[in-house]
Amino acid sequence: MEMRLQKFLAQAGIASRRGAEELISRGEVLVNGQPVEVGAKVDPGSDRITYLGKKVQLEEQKVYILMNKPAGVVTTAKDTHGRSTVLDLLKDVDERVYPVGRLDIDTEGLLLLTNDGDFAYALTHPKFKVAKYYQVKVKGLPGEATLNRLRTGLVLDDGPTAPAEVQVLSSERGQATLLMVLHEGRKRQVKRMCQAVGHPVLHLKRVQFGGVGLDNLLPGHWRHLRASEVASLISSAGHRKDKQERRKGDAGQEHNGGSGSHKPRANHTGTRTLRHR
Repeated sequence: MEMRLQKFLAQAGIASRRGAEELISRGEVLVNGQPVEVGAKVDPGSDRITYLGKKVQLEEQKVYILMNKPAGVVTTAKDTHGRSTVLDLLKDVDERVYPVGRLDIDTEGLLLLTNDGDFAYALTHPKFKVAKYYQVKVKGLPGEATLNRLRTGLVLDDGPTAPAEVQVLSSERGQATLLMVLHEGRKRQVKRMCQAVGHPVLHLKRVQFGGVGLDNLLPGHWRHLRASEVASLISSAGHRKDKQERRKGDAGQEHNGGSGSHKPRANHTGTRTLRHR
């Protein structure tokens, strides 16, 4: 998106607009290696702008988006098979964002998107154990022994799972709807866990991530997260969103997560609060 050079320099913190005009007039600002006149327009996304030989760029605005992903849409930026992606659903978002984790093409529900790498890291790294809530319709009526297998953890082809919280929401006509809460995010984990105990998944929807739920957001719609929601999500990971804390985490200093303290809120999905057994 084009803007006048002096406005760009002011937004980048180089000088006021009047001061930027003086810098441009003195030839201290170059665009793609060439001096320009005051009032010239630049595209910060494609033009190289330098001041006294150093590149000038705007600090990227952090964006946090909540989407209700519909089935049939892939959770990638681009798809080689020409399928619709979650980014195709975003309108009027100038910043480049990417999904926080993934949902399968046939899985619906809550998906977060951002351009904040520290935020995404805190929510997806398994050591922070952020709770993710799924409404799961399965074939058959799992008994208490089966539910306890899910609660205590299973051994899948990629190793043992962490214990899950499981509650039966309803059952009828040979099908049951469960609320499952996971604190890790392996590929197709809910489906593989249910398949392993003999109850294949018929429908899967993520209804809550950390302390944030879908509320009344319709499938295919999205909105920006409120500041309080961003803070809640960061808190759910017990993780301060800054690079220093991230480096400490990589060095092996684990953060104390608060993943067990968030309960699903009542919403249009009919989700109820889990009661530990």
